[in-house]
Amino acid sequence: MSGTSLAESPRSPVTAAAVQVTALLDQAEEARLRGDYRAGSSLARQSAALAASAGDGAGEARALRSMANQLLRLGEQEAAVTACREAVAVLETLQDDPAICEVLTAQAMPLTDLGMHEEALEALARAYEIAQKLGDRTLLYWVHNRTGVVHGSMGDRDRSTACLMKALTIVEGMDDEARFCILNNLGDNAVYQIPLLRADGNHAGARETLDNALTYVDEALQLARDARHPYRESICLDNYGMLRALDGDFESADRMIEDSRAIAVIHGYRSLESAALQHQAHVRLMRGECAKAIEGLLEALVRAADAGETPMMMEIHRELSDAYEQVADFPAALLHYKAFHALERTAHNHVAAARARMAVHRFELDNARLEAELAQVRSAELEVATLAWQRQATEDPLTGLPNRRYAEARLPEMLVSGGSLSVAMADVDLFKGVNDRFGHFVGDEVLRQIAAVLRDNVRDTDLVARMGGEEFMVALDGVDAGEARARCEILRAQVASYPWEGLQPGLRVTISFGLAVVPAAGDLPAAMVLADRRLYEAKRAGRNRVKGD
Repeated sequence: MSGTSLAESPRSPVTAAAVQVTALLDQAEEARLRGDYRAGSSLARQSAALAASAGDGAGEARALRSMANQLLRLGEQEAAVTACREAVAVLETLQDDPAICEVLTAQAMPLTDLGMHEEALEALARAYEIAQKLGDRTLLYWVHNRTGVVHGSMGDRDRSTACLMKALTIVEGMDDEARFCILNNLGDNAVYQIPLLRADGNHAGARETLDNALTYVDEALQLARDARHPYRESICLDNYGMLRALDGDFESADRMIEDSRAIAVIHGYRSLESAALQHQAHVRLMRGECAKAIEGLLEALVRAADAGETPMMMEIHRELSDAYEQVADFPAALLHYKAFHALERTAHNHVAAARARMAVHRFELDNARLEAELAQVRSAELEVATLAWQRQATEDPLTGLPNRRYAEARLPEMLVSGGSLSVAMADVDLFKGVNDRFGHFVGDEVLRQIAAVLRDNVRDTDLVARMGGEEFMVALDGVDAGEARARCEILRAQVASYPWEGLQPGLRVTISFGLAVVPAAGDLPAAMVLADRRLYEAKRAGRNRVKGD
């Protein structure tokens, strides 16, 4: 929801096409500011296409960022991430660090909505480095703000509040959009934080948090209405209503949340409508009106399902389970409890599938960029520099293994070469505990040694890659399911039996595997998703094991 715009580049050609690009983008931003995201995203898409055909890189990047920001509000998160990545690729060729920082900050939001929190924090970490280097107060504000939102989505409300309060100290003197954003985010965070404080017996802290939050959202609501921005008004009214309910003012809470829902219905904000219905039911639960609450939650569940809001559906099923338990309808409570966990598994699969799709897009984008750079090579010196860049782009610097980008390019080649192919996703068990207890230096050495164990115990025709963090991938060429599982068991046992005590007294490390065979039809993304799901099953089954065919 950044109020800043990508800086104009002096390299932008001053042509009739550039003027038209700017005009379309201005119209897109006008639509965004009045909350008409569907029209705005369409205009931004036209602007980006025209800029690309005219060779206006700066204009294309600005349009892509505007399009991403509006697609996010329409619930089209994958498309928003794709637009951001394309914008960053263009901006890197222009060496426009401020604009890159803005786009990375924007990209964190759709990644968060997709459940890809690690990727969101990685994007924000890179954005923070750029903002710090530039000493740009506005960029630092948006990075802190968005980092707080991501941590809040992960359930870490204390860290979220710390980031948001840091942003609040920076926002003074910035535009109204920036001020609204941080005030509303603080209010939203308080909705979740206050019950936790009360549950811990910290009633004074809960009271202070509530009083502050009511002040924040009251100002935010006025800013939204002054801007005549229905999306902001709807989302702020919803937060305001929940805070009023926590303050015991149920009449005001009902009125505000109903106003939020009405605005969402009028403007087609489906996710906000579902949230308002859910919160109306939540307020009824707080009032002890379980039957009415259940009725409202069931309606909210239908709307959330129609909108494809899986995280919201999960939360509603959980609340329905609690509500039915309160009225002693235990069969219904169990039904929704099971539905919650079924959706949890589905959500995990959706995240894995989204990662697979976006990984393919990232590879295609990187490949296209590499080809463009290679086309500009006109001397032996430039050729050597390009080859060095290629190696850096495909090798993990910590372990020396091929990285995710290389694996994504190599796996289709292994599949095309004929014969059977098995893929295993592996994840170091409880790795965060290793870092917390022994330090990151020991953690890095653990990853290096595991990489060596995996690499030394596979054949030359196989592939071992580090996919990120503590996650590895092993591709076994020309073996059936039984042999693939046996080889993974050997790798698991080699890691478990490694003399970790020699590295650090008390250190013990194990690894879990999820294995899948690529079917005859060659559906590699499906096999990767299946392997990732089985890895999740291995973790839940107790870790230090192999799950597969």
